[in-house]
Amino acid sequence: MAIGDLIKRYLVDTRPLQVPAYRRLWIGQTVSHVGLGVTVVAASQQVWVLTHSSLWVGFLSLANLIPLVVFGLWGGAVADAMDRRKLLLIGSLIAWASTLLILLQALLDLRNVYLLLGLMAVNATGFAITSPTRGAIIPRILPPERVPAANALQSLVFSVGAVAGPMLAGAVMAVSGFAAAYAIDAVLFSAGLYAAFKLPPLPPVGEVTRPGARAVLDGLRYILVTPVLLMSFVVDIIAMVFALPRALFPELAATRFGGSELALGWLNAAMALGSFTGALFSGWVGRVSRQGLALVLVIALWGLSVAAAGLAQSLWLVVVFLALGGAADVVSSVWRQSILQLYAPDEMRGRLQGVFMVVVAGGPRLGDVRAGATATVFGLAGAWIGGGLACAVAVLLVGLAVPGFRNYRAQRR
Repeated sequence: MAIGDLIKRYLVDTRPLQVPAYRRLWIGQTVSHVGLGVTVVAASQQVWVLTHSSLWVGFLSLANLIPLVVFGLWGGAVADAMDRRKLLLIGSLIAWASTLLILLQALLDLRNVYLLLGLMAVNATGFAITSPTRGAIIPRILPPERVPAANALQSLVFSVGAVAGPMLAGAVMAVSGFAAAYAIDAVLFSAGLYAAFKLPPLPPVGEVTRPGARAVLDGLRYILVTPVLLMSFVVDIIAMVFALPRALFPELAATRFGGSELALGWLNAAMALGSFTGALFSGWVGRVSRQGLALVLVIALWGLSVAAAGLAQSLWLVVVFLALGGAADVVSSVWRQSILQLYAPDEMRGRLQGVFMVVVAGGPRLGDVRAGATATVFGLAGAWIGGGLACAVAVLLVGLAVPGFRNYRAQRR
């Protein structure tokens, strides 16, 4: 096979970037996610400095969880009932304003962990509104056959932000402190605002349901009566709640690597490095038909990779195993998102994207709380290694026990 054919077969499909609206959205999101990655790492490190407790670092994610659930579901319902461009702008302005306030508390050196948790919760509210809205916009501005490729490109967005953001955060915090890190996020976020502003009007199509509890329940009911969709959420929750070790990174950096901010940056960037590589070489992902079975196996691989990272003693080996887990996770994400978008009619797409966002964003935060709490009881190694092994066992038992999911084959349109 010629080199050109190999590249076309295995490298990420970039054809969605030929559409100007999507290209601007993708570039703006990529730039702003670098800033978001900086703030996530800086905030977790600031909480650690203020409390010296992994449990409090876990509480930071818990503070984000409530607005993610409430406003993620509500935002998805609103996205089905109003112009999605306007809603994306509203959510983006909320996130940007909260970033400026987070910067202000660092500049004033207030040293108040409750204030920081509250501001991060407001920031999560903006994210909870924009994420399902953006997911519902993509199928409107791209032809259906380009949606899976766009999902792989979206994975690159998160991977770039999660790699560059933590590395930049570690370097900036080592030299200039927390305020400089938050200032970078405030500046870079403007790229996402510009991309949202340049989108065309996107009024609702099809039957419009008034946003509220009934609309949210309709979306949840749709998932519950669709076993493949339901199980795709269940296996992802198992992966994140059981195995994600993110809340343990500050303690690991402090106890095993001498408190180095650069080590902390590498730990936070490791999974994203794997995700970036996995997304970059994702050309084969769309050709897998047994996606239910493949999801189970790739999530089991994620859990085993996390456990191996917990056993490793050198920083480079921890990074390698976490990167392997990140590659497995991004493949899982592309399959789950594509399954959801191909099932959903446009008039329900926002609500289902809201549920997807709650699971994708809420699961890791529950995982942070689980990691922090179990580390308090069983120690760092027990929380890290035990969680990875429990994930691998649980996903195999649950995922393979449901024939409809185990035998599911990709839907083609």
